[in-house]
Amino acid sequence: MTTALVTGATAGIGESFTRLLAAKGYDLVLVARDKKRLQERADSLSKKYKIEVEVLQADLSVPAQLAKVEKRLENPKKPIDVLINNAGFGIKDSFLRSNIADEILLIDVLAKAPMQLMHAVLPQMLARDSGTIINVSSVASFIAGGTYSAAKSYLTVHTESLHTELSKTNLKISALCPGFTHTEFHQRGKMKMSGLPNFMWLEADQVVAKSWQAAMAGKAICIPGWQYKTLSTIARFGPRPLVRKLGIKVRARQR
Repeated sequence: MTTALVTGATAGIGESFTRLLAAKGYDLVLVARDKKRLQERADSLSKKYKIEVEVLQADLSVPAQLAKVEKRLENPKKPIDVLINNAGFGIKDSFLRSNIADEILLIDVLAKAPMQLMHAVLPQMLARDSGTIINVSSVASFIAGGTYSAAKSYLTVHTESLHTELSKTNLKISALCPGFTHTEFHQRGKMKMSGLPNFMWLEADQVVAKSWQAAMAGKAICIPGWQYKTLSTIARFGPRPLVRKLGIKVRARQR
């Protein structure tokens, strides 16, 4: 049996990935902070899809707990075929007013943890010449929207770089860059999103399906939704002063 490890596996895009992978017959390793929700998801998935499900409680901002996940990825007796780096959170406050401890946690979870987990799993994937990594980034990685944008930009660019390095192998690596998606993300970050038009919202299951399709097709970046394809094109190829103003407007909507 093939096995997939998903971080941030109990809600939102991560939870959608667990169902997609389970439906495809993958055994799962679920990683998240909330042990009760982890066990609930594990019981539900194993019962519905008849697969093996491990739970690994870990806060990826804590080095010792991140090391537990790295150790699991490095286990040669139970190799991981798919890694979904999904865990993350946002900060609604401007950097001028935010708590620096929160900012450091943001970098730890959004950039440092995915880097370390990829570094842990890639040697075995390279030895087998097979494996898939999907890094859940954001369309925000193309704009100048605070430290969240900066951290996601790191993840997107790192993914692109590895995609080029791995181009002569059978490994697949892709960055998923969605826009606003119906999950718990904004609620947890206490962000006010009532002013956002309905057409700007995406559904997690559709986002995940497109991401998997793009990864299997060997694409470095997946941007679901016509509205975000348009926005990202402006952000990537438009004048930087315009892009910076766009970033400020996006940030303002979240406060």
